Amino acid sequence: MTETTKEPVLIFLFGATGDLARRKLYSALYRLYKKDQDFAVIGLARRAHTDATFRDLINDSLPSEAGQRKHFLERFYYRRLDITRPESFVQLKNFSDELDERYQLHGNRIFYLSLAPAHFGLAAKHLKESGLATTPGWKRLIIEKPFGHDLQSSKELNESLLHAFNENEIYRIDHYLGKEMVQNIEVLRFANPIFEAVWNRRYISNVQITLSETLGVGERANYYDQTGALLDMVQNHIMQLLTLVAMEPPTRLETDDVRYEKVKVLKAVRPMNENNVVEQIVRGQYTRGMTPERKKLRGYLDEENISSASDTETFVAARFLIDNYRWSGVPFYVRTGKRMAEKSTQIVIQFKKLPKNPYFHNVNHVGPNLLVIYISPDEGLSLKLNVKETGETGNTIPISMKFRNNELAMENMQDAYERLMADCIKGDSTNFTRWDEVAYSWEIVDSIVDSWKKRRVPVDYYEAGTMGPTSSDELLEKYGHRWWPLMHME
Repeated sequence: MTETTKEPVLIFLFGATGDLARRKLYSALYRLYKKDQDFAVIGLARRAHTDATFRDLINDSLPSEAGQRKHFLERFYYRRLDITRPESFVQLKNFSDELDERYQLHGNRIFYLSLAPAHFGLAAKHLKESGLATTPGWKRLIIEKPFGHDLQSSKELNESLLHAFNENEIYRIDHYLGKEMVQNIEVLRFANPIFEAVWNRRYISNVQITLSETLGVGERANYYDQTGALLDMVQNHIMQLLTLVAMEPPTRLETDDVRYEKVKVLKAVRPMNENNVVEQIVRGQYTRGMTPERKKLRGYLDEENISSASDTETFVAARFLIDNYRWSGVPFYVRTGKRMAEKSTQIVIQFKKLPKNPYFHNVNHVGPNLLVIYISPDEGLSLKLNVKETGETGNTIPISMKFRNNELAMENMQDAYERLMADCIKGDSTNFTRWDEVAYSWEIVDSIVDSWKKRRVPVDYYEAGTMGPTSSDELLEKYGHRWWPLMHME
């Protein structure tokens, strides 16, 4: 993985007044500033702002305890930009050259496109034609998901970006790859022979990946109704977690080696077809329900800007199989949804049951060993083992060995966006997705969408505040498995 000094950089933040910038990006940049990262930022959006009002917006986005605000905010500038007007980019070039000289940034530039995906290609085109992307230093393009809405659209988008940037200059961001415990998966596996020795079909019964949300679609209704849970969460976040759990050890911990092993996993995932899609995947939509505190929750069709006839899925559960030597026959169960009972992201590795053994013939049930990786909101690990119960019964009881990041570690921990921005500045693209990862992931998802259409698969319904439709439980039960309840570190 690339290690370089903290080079200065000029950051062009498209969508500077948007929700992502205000919730995540300004705080991330502030933490980098406190660590002596040298930069200047030009905020770009359609709204009318002066430098002063833009800085006020940023100031309101910072944590209340943030100090050193004045010098930090002085490095932010605002320019109103119409993405469709090439002359706006020409004017921007003159100003950026001025800032580059003022702050001695050596021509290093990051273009962060926090925009609607439809504008990615046009922005890249104008960046090239205006000369903004022609610089004596390095240049890098960060783009947010979604990267297209199917394989064909993602190919067209990628080709449009490649007219202005090389592949090694394109950083497709998935903030899950910046999370502390996601980055710990590789270390857990490859730095501990005790796990890697049993990380295969001989010892593992199944893998369960859950990304559950308690919120509804909210202000994202227009976008979400065109996308659904499959494209919003499975195509990117879940596929990234699956590849990290399933990948082979890379020959080196270098960017291309890690990405190569992730791509091999995606190539080995068995695609869905119209003959097996009903047996392998469930799509659901939330209806009215209740919180544990008996607060009423409205259904998806009651949300603002949602058609009463919408059949968009707000929940997906799937059984993926990976056709390679390590994982042949081991199901990877995934589920994600809106308005579920709890907000949690966790991975459960269930090891195979104990074979018949005369020693345990007369004792109570011996449960399987479980390794749980808690990604959020808890961050840590637990390993469930069986031990003898104190006394003369000879019975076994389950215990859990747990590791949890303490409060001090959590306070000093890098936020996902801070970590990924720092990686981009260093030129380390390990935790960003390469084009072939995106393409193979879309192939898998396209096979599901096509199969749904051909079979005209309806949505199953679940009450808001539950863990999904009953068909999600049945998906596992018919293979002799069950969803493990969401676990906690307490």
